Amino acid sequence: MVKLKVGVIGVGYLGQIHARIYKEIKGCELAAVCDTNPENLKTVSRHLRVPGFSDYKEMFGKVDAVSVSTPTFSHHQVAADCLEHGLHCLVEKPFTLSLGEADSLIEIAGKKNLILQVGHIERFNSAFNATREIIKEPKFIECHRLNPFTNRSTDVGAVLDIMIHDIDIILGLVNSEVKNVESVGINVLTKFEDIANARITFANGCVANLTASRISDETMRKIRIFQENMYISLDYKDAKACVYRKIDSKIAKDHLPIEKEQPLQKELASFIDCVINRKEPLVSGSTARQALKIALQIQEQIWQRNKY
Repeated sequence: MVKLKVGVIGVGYLGQIHARIYKEIKGCELAAVCDTNPENLKTVSRHLRVPGFSDYKEMFGKVDAVSVSTPTFSHHQVAADCLEHGLHCLVEKPFTLSLGEADSLIEIAGKKNLILQVGHIERFNSAFNATREIIKEPKFIECHRLNPFTNRSTDVGAVLDIMIHDIDIILGLVNSEVKNVESVGINVLTKFEDIANARITFANGCVANLTASRISDETMRKIRIFQENMYISLDYKDAKACVYRKIDSKIAKDHLPIEKEQPLQKELASFIDCVINRKEPLVSGSTARQALKIALQIQEQIWQRNKY
């Protein structure tokens, strides 16, 4: 069987992991890597024994699909060029910097009949998937996503960098239109917001409270979901899930059995499967656009507030 040839554009911290995982996935072959940083390119190309290019356009004709793991400001240009040349694309989050750019990529992929997937990794988290079937009608959702400062992804703020993960998850859980968004945030170490809080109210009455920080001294990725007679607690980082149920006048706690897996491995394997078998991605361009729309609204509120 002829293997799908895959390339990775941008082999910084995350792109290097993409490249390594593609080497391990059955059904595909890591055929090329690309980076404008000569040292990154040389290191990854030599270590993985694949051709390296400083210009992604040199990869055209050599690969069938790519991961776009470049800085966010270049996502649209790089992905658009790749789609126009017939390459299936997995674009890391955040999808793009604007809805117009997102719409452009969705349109090109549609016209070319190509797979366009966006890297919202928590959709592939085993803790989340273990509880997906018991989450019915959430009434209140609380998310905390805290990271130490890494000096990565500083071309965007905390909303597009990390909060967007939880926005995507919440939109997938709450089957209702967004009615109102209230946001606050401040910059501390970068020129963008480094800590942010948003309160999203849905038409069906559900309320979601999200906090994201990239200047914490600890790492936390937790979500709590409250619905009638039940409360679900998820820890994405440690892949743990607990369910609290009301039984008569008492509350019973259950730990859900979870088979720990690597979310990024599952995400990339899913992308390859979608390309080979022509399946709709779990997080398509259109799905990612919905999360991007809310994230940009939150970001705009923060920036407008901070002007004054």
